[in-house]
Amino acid sequence: MSSPERNRQTILGRARRVVVKVGSNVLTAEQGLNLHAVRSISRQICRLTDDGRQVLLVTSGAMAAGLRKIGLEKRPDDVPRRQAVSAVGQAGLIMEYENAFDRYGIQVAQVLLTSDGISNRRRYLNARNTLNTLLAWKVIPIINENDTVAVESIEFGDNDNLSAIVALLMDADVLINLTDIDGLYDRDPRRHQDARLIPEVTAFRKDIEDYACGIAGPLGTGGMLSKIRAARKVTAAGIPMIIANGRRDDILPAIFAGEATGTFFAPRRRRLTSRKSWIGYSIKPEGVIVVDEGAARAVLENGKSLLPSGIVAVRGRFEVGAPVEFVDPHNRVLGIGLVNYSHEDIDRIRGLRSDQIEKRLGHKPFDEVIHRDNLTITFEEGHL
Repeated sequence: MSSPERNRQTILGRARRVVVKVGSNVLTAEQGLNLHAVRSISRQICRLTDDGRQVLLVTSGAMAAGLRKIGLEKRPDDVPRRQAVSAVGQAGLIMEYENAFDRYGIQVAQVLLTSDGISNRRRYLNARNTLNTLLAWKVIPIINENDTVAVESIEFGDNDNLSAIVALLMDADVLINLTDIDGLYDRDPRRHQDARLIPEVTAFRKDIEDYACGIAGPLGTGGMLSKIRAARKVTAAGIPMIIANGRRDDILPAIFAGEATGTFFAPRRRRLTSRKSWIGYSIKPEGVIVVDEGAARAVLENGKSLLPSGIVAVRGRFEVGAPVEFVDPHNRVLGIGLVNYSHEDIDRIRGLRSDQIEKRLGHKPFDEVIHRDNLTITFEEGHL
């Protein structure tokens, strides 16, 4: 047995908290929801809970169900109509899940999230506490975006990204993304008969993005590219991910039985803390700080805080405590941190030593512009 197989089996054997994401193409039939798929996924999740695992379900299908109910052939172009369609479909979707899980004596809870709720630390912790309580009660959280109120500035974008955020939020042991093909191929298997399945990804080289055709189904918003981006996000935080075929009736038990199905995305060795994950991957930056090569090395290689002496430019407008990206002179994003100074003050003190801050500003609450405890490195050599 190869080392990668042992690694995959070891990780899955120890996994106790699982996020399962099910895509639109798995859950959609010609006349609306694919009820067989809903019942099959529910049954498989119940088997996982019987084995002592906690499962959170991120599900697509509301848009598909709503289109069929209303009688539309395709997704509306305007946001209000798309949100209205999803609102119609969401009721039927959750009802079918409730009926399916009820067959096994399992209760479910509908949880609707928005990106701004996750970006706010207090609401982030409230969501985390609520989900932890549901899991403690052995209730399956069924999670989707709150499409009725979400707008472009606060939406997750697609359920692939949402599932990654949930995995980070809940310190999941693995994220399983179920779609309508067997995993990541080197080309679209629906167009090329000689397409080759990639069984494992250990580094996000440029060719991995090339493999992701990015072709979405007629009802979904994601494609393979969005799944690759979700995988990059969670594996960078130390959480593995698997893309597998959700149309297979026994796919979840097969995965946890050790069958090498789908594509396994191996995590980094070091697991990020919940707070570091939140800073790096759950909040949207409000500005950019450009640092010189010396500061970049100090932060990346030596784990140092970001000091004003290494800052060469500031972009955007933000206040104290805002999440801000920092980039090197080549404009490569190195990470995200919570700033101790506003954009105006950073622009005034950039290039200065810490002992010169007070003279320039008239006060000095901190030596660091971003303290290392409030900073997450997202850059990794070899990643996309």
